[in-house]
Amino acid sequence: MLNKLNDFLSSIIVPTGVASRPEHTLQLATAVLLIEVMRSDAESTDEEQDTILNILKERFQLPDAELAQLSELGHRTATATNDFHQFTSLINRELGMPEKVRIIEYMWQVAYADRQISAHEDHLMRKIAGLLYIAHGDYIAAKMRAKPAEMK
Repeated sequence: MLNKLNDFLSSIIVPTGVASRPEHTLQLATAVLLIEVMRSDAESTDEEQDTILNILKERFQLPDAELAQLSELGHRTATATNDFHQFTSLINRELGMPEKVRIIEYMWQVAYADRQISAHEDHLMRKIAGLLYIAHGDYIAAKMRAKPAEMK
């Protein structure tokens, strides 16, 4: 069973020659990283889930039905995976530095959605930023842009 799930996830994550495939895998990779931020602290909140959905809808201009499918697949994939390399390597291959920094900013928006940053969230953010080769200054700038005004 796990091998079938792993094969399925690999077929989604690994880009193929189909023109639309990298776009879909990038959407899934982004969704998984956002969901992992939500899952990294002790309690997932409605605010975090709503923030994820708003980011995915705005970023990818998805209709509600596709957004729901992406969210569901993102949650299943995040639950089934145990490392981020497959997602970050895809993002590194397909996106430039400004887009990668923007993903980190989105991740911080999810982390800030419940108005507190846990040590686990902070650790995850540093880990993903490192895997995306984001310079410390860009990482801090993304964090500050994402921080709500009432927390500054």
